Amino acid sequence: MTTIKLHNTRTRAKEDFVPISADNVRMYVCGPTVYDRAHLGNARPVVVFDVLYRLLRHVYGADQVTYVRNFTDVDDKINATALARQKAGADGTLEQLVQERSDETIGWYLHDMGALGALEPDEMPRATQYIAQMVAMIEDLIAKGHAYAAEGHVLFAVDSWKEHYGALSGRSVDDMIAGARVEVAPYKRNPMDFVLWKPSTDELPGWDSPWGRGRPGWHIECSAMSYELLGESFDIHGGGNDLMFPHHENEIAQSKCAHPHGEFARYWLHNEMLQVEGKKMSKSLGNFFTVHDLLEQGVPGEVIRFVFLQTHYRKPMDWTEKKAREAEATLRKWRALTAGIEPAASAAPAVVAALSDDLNTAGALAELHRLAADGDAASLLAGAQLLGLLSQEMGAWADTASVDLSSHADRLSDARASAMQSKDFSEVDRLKAAYLAAGLEVRMSKDGVELVPGTGFDAAKLEGV
Repeated sequence: MTTIKLHNTRTRAKEDFVPISADNVRMYVCGPTVYDRAHLGNARPVVVFDVLYRLLRHVYGADQVTYVRNFTDVDDKINATALARQKAGADGTLEQLVQERSDETIGWYLHDMGALGALEPDEMPRATQYIAQMVAMIEDLIAKGHAYAAEGHVLFAVDSWKEHYGALSGRSVDDMIAGARVEVAPYKRNPMDFVLWKPSTDELPGWDSPWGRGRPGWHIECSAMSYELLGESFDIHGGGNDLMFPHHENEIAQSKCAHPHGEFARYWLHNEMLQVEGKKMSKSLGNFFTVHDLLEQGVPGEVIRFVFLQTHYRKPMDWTEKKAREAEATLRKWRALTAGIEPAASAAPAVVAALSDDLNTAGALAELHRLAADGDAASLLAGAQLLGLLSQEMGAWADTASVDLSSHADRLSDARASAMQSKDFSEVDRLKAAYLAAGLEVRMSKDGVELVPGTGFDAAKLEGV
């Protein structure tokens, strides 16, 4: 059997992946808080762990892998949107409007991630479905001396786990207290103590509990849901490296204290963040956009996925328009090469080996380029599909590859030649504007004219030009 090596954040080393049970490989990934559209950075862990999910299924069998990714549908931003809708006259109770907003954003999320070729996880629990399990876990933590109630809140007592807390992120509690921006509240025994349960006002969604009407803190959600769906010990826990502290540290503390005989997660994987044109994505810089924005602009989901795969998951990824153009050109060539071809029975060993080396997707793509250069279409197709590329479901965008643009290129070339004589470039400008509006890239040089379909190319717009 193929040996998979993964970089374990917990040990800071690349290790052979040895599942607790090869018949029941289990992975939990922290999912989105569903208050709005997913931005491009939110999509990176989806693609990263989708590739890992595909690899695990390839090695161990599709029926032997369980992938859980949660939805956080308890959040102040969701509540604020529901309150605004209620004040605007929307029908329904606040709880119903919260559910309506969550349903809406979850639908958006699944559609957009599906457009990137991401398989849906085996389980997609919502936090609101597991309130009873969270309350039970909090009660157990109090009984074991790891949590305490104070003024309607319940807090985890970090001192009760002080010798272990911070091991994942490599920080000591004392250092964290000295440098952290933590909420200072009179009911906290220690500044690092974190909320397991908090009170709700009458105007906010809430649930009955031994500590009064309230709602769970963020961290307890994943501990309760992973335990219910995967048990006290499972194989892989993943997420963005921005979740390492405090979210994942707090998950470990809660889960290990609630279930001291379990391992919680054996292997921890964290992906790096995303940049846009070399800068951190932010609304103030004007480079903030959602996956939906790109799809609406005509950037195919398969192109977005390809760009993501070009960078190793543990390195910062830079999204650029140049990368998107190059990715589209490559995918068009590969789709033309594999048209009408059945994939090989299995992905090429070199592709599997690259992915098995800590998800070296860039190395796997390099192997696909080699297979394409060799004309091995069947192996190219099988390897690409292991990466979530070149599927039939994602290929509609590439149908434009069959459009013959030579007559349009000749027409523009003739217009340019005439303009050089007459010095009247109005027809050249008109044709260029029309081709650009249709989504074509116009390349003019001394060697001639080339028209290249770009992202969002619409052949219908060429009619009548």
